[in-house]
Amino acid sequence: MTQKIILQHQVFEWGKRTYIMGVLNVTPDSFSDGGEFNTLDAALTQAQKMLAAGVDIIDIGGQSTRPGSEQISVEEELNRVIPVVELLRSQPNPLAHIPISIDTTRTAIAQAAIEAGADLINDISGATFEPEMLSVVAKLGVPIVLMHIRGTPKTMQQLTDYQDLIGEISLFFQDRIQACKIAGIEPSNIILDPGIGFAKTFEQNLEILRQLPQLKSLGFPLLVGPSRKSFIGHILNEKDPQKRVWGTAAACVAAIVGSGDILRVHDVQEMVEVCRVADAIYRL
Repeated sequence: MTQKIILQHQVFEWGKRTYIMGVLNVTPDSFSDGGEFNTLDAALTQAQKMLAAGVDIIDIGGQSTRPGSEQISVEEELNRVIPVVELLRSQPNPLAHIPISIDTTRTAIAQAAIEAGADLINDISGATFEPEMLSVVAKLGVPIVLMHIRGTPKTMQQLTDYQDLIGEISLFFQDRIQACKIAGIEPSNIILDPGIGFAKTFEQNLEILRQLPQLKSLGFPLLVGPSRKSFIGHILNEKDPQKRVWGTAAACVAAIVGSGDILRVHDVQEMVEVCRVADAIYRL
């Protein structure tokens, strides 16, 4: 039987098609769109644009995780993200019922966001920065995305010395999956993210995309986030992240071929079209 979850009465049936998670960074300093959507009006306009383009989940983040970024206070993160969640939930349908993900490593933010109307947690630390995240997620009964990382966003790019990249990511996931089970999280609520760009070199990012089927063999849906990242800029010799749209498209197709289930992207309209065509070739 195909695995599935239900968010806002919408069924996400893994393997049936590729789902698009649209990035809504309400930060002043994210790597490719910092300062663009960090007011309520701008965030709402962007959410409406993503909805019209066919987004499946909106991922709201208030803490930049670009390489070298500094962590903000809990209070500042709450002040950035909770009003946006509440605003989206107060809108007329269908925006009021779009599934919302909260991109955070902090239990206080996760709990407040779910109470405000968010539907799932996207934790770039795999719930290692605050291990109590797992018990909170279990209590809330919501899905969690567990991403692979080494160190923190400030230190991660000095921690890329893997002996067996895919094997070590797999071991990390196996440990996290076991921790989820111990905490009482249903296996159907676990989603894995190999963490492209997080403690990974250029070549390692490419290797992850080539070897996604090995990670898929762990038996859980995969989220892949290549959008606008530096490995694409390296290939294209393009320093401006916003000009990496079609490089992102190629990486998204690679992720679909490798059985990725969710693609976390900035350019929703373009990637929705890419996924529809790639799905027609490789999935349907």
